[in-house]
Amino acid sequence: MKAALALIALALPAPVLAQAYQCKAPPSVTLPRAVQPDGKTVRAPVSGYTLAVSWSPEFCRGGKTARDPDNYQCNGAIGRFGFVLHGLWPEAASGPPPQWCALTPRPSEDDIKANLCMTPVPWLLEHEWAKHGSCMAKTPAAYFKVASILWNSVRLPDADALSRKTGLTMGDLRQAFIAANPGWRQDQIGIRSSNGGWLREIHLCYGKDFKPTRCDQRTYGPKNDVLLKVWRGL
Repeated sequence: MKAALALIALALPAPVLAQAYQCKAPPSVTLPRAVQPDGKTVRAPVSGYTLAVSWSPEFCRGGKTARDPDNYQCNGAIGRFGFVLHGLWPEAASGPPPQWCALTPRPSEDDIKANLCMTPVPWLLEHEWAKHGSCMAKTPAAYFKVASILWNSVRLPDADALSRKTGLTMGDLRQAFIAANPGWRQDQIGIRSSNGGWLREIHLCYGKDFKPTRCDQRTYGPKNDVLLKVWRGL
């Protein structure tokens, strides 16, 4: 993992500030229940990575999750959020990606607190470590370290401003990301939207060397000319 961290440091530009509008982790957090696998264990050589970035207003739309005291992403207890990190996912060259390689060790309270302004849902942090991180790192702290370096190396576009653009397309969002992150290409930026065409996530594709790489067809998502809507809800 030390070698992986060194590769990331060489491959990526200097980090920028985190993406939260405002965030201050609480002095203590309640550790979530141990996660249960939602699929079978898959062990496969890692050929690359996907950094999955969620748009919080869409996730929090409807207000149901705002009533959950442990869902800091939506309840406003530690701040307001735009883009947040869903997770860092190892990928395989072919077949299903690595997943559920280990359930222990579990993230500590310090692990959770240190990363709440990046992924503001304690149970999701544990889930992402167990499902994805355990297949690429020996400890939760090492996994979150890699994820946070990648997370802080990119600058997310102003989705609120984009939401006001008439005729907004997937290509407009990709181009806005490139404008904020020179050196990236459109084919390295995947997008996930709801059935109604609302922005859900941006998926950033990296090679095994942690440098941006072309997304496969599954990760890339809708083509550039497809219309896109962005729920502000802030």
